[in-house]
Amino acid sequence: MKQITSRDNAQVKQVKRLLESSRARRDAGLTILDGPHLLVAALEHDIQLDGIFVAESALARPEISALMGRVAHDRQYLLPDSLLASLSPVETPAGIVGLLVIPPEPTPPDAETDWLALDGVQDAGNVGALLRTAAAAGIREILLGAGCAQPWSPKVLRAAMGAHFVLRLHKVEDLADRLAVYRGTIAATRLDGASALWECDLRGPVAWVFGAEGGGVTSSVAAQAKLGITIPMAPGVESLNVAAAAAICLFEQRRQRTG
Repeated sequence: MKQITSRDNAQVKQVKRLLESSRARRDAGLTILDGPHLLVAALEHDIQLDGIFVAESALARPEISALMGRVAHDRQYLLPDSLLASLSPVETPAGIVGLLVIPPEPTPPDAETDWLALDGVQDAGNVGALLRTAAAAGIREILLGAGCAQPWSPKVLRAAMGAHFVLRLHKVEDLADRLAVYRGTIAATRLDGASALWECDLRGPVAWVFGAEGGGVTSSVAAQAKLGITIPMAPGVESLNVAAAAAICLFEQRRQRTG
């Protein structure tokens, strides 16, 4: 294990760049994981770590010391608590952060299985929650269209709580064009001309489309969705958060298949 005490250290500067810049993450092929839960999840799915940084006060914690034994000694760095805190993406650091090697883009998604397609979902917390929900509902193919939050950003990773490592994430420039080859039902939530969620037969393959927090699904993508769905709500309520709406839809589909 190497000890670092200076904010001018090259490794420290690199982590800060990765925290602050999506371009730096893209160019380096690296991102930041915060906390032992995410680091253990990555290791359990054979995702490569390029280094871990540990606060002095955290070293004696059992979950931290066990984690250290799974990473090469020359990739371990011990830092003062205040310096480690400056490398964490959260206000209350967990005492350990790691450098994750971003996996390569997977092969194209299977056009006959379920998809979750995100159309310009910009909020990192929402994207992370959507990924976590998809993983829990058994959907593995995730398409992220233009304008979505970067899926491998530290905030999305933290919100997804390890879901990344069981999903296949596809960054798509033209989401409408990709949806055009889908062989199942393409569904999108909307208010007009839509069927109530509980009345829809969702047992076959579905590509679920969810749009930006403010503008919703773009017209070109909406044109691909032949099934319009509305979620019945109490009077006086106009809409749901996109992650909440997705959770309701995906688990209604799961209920139909398993119930």
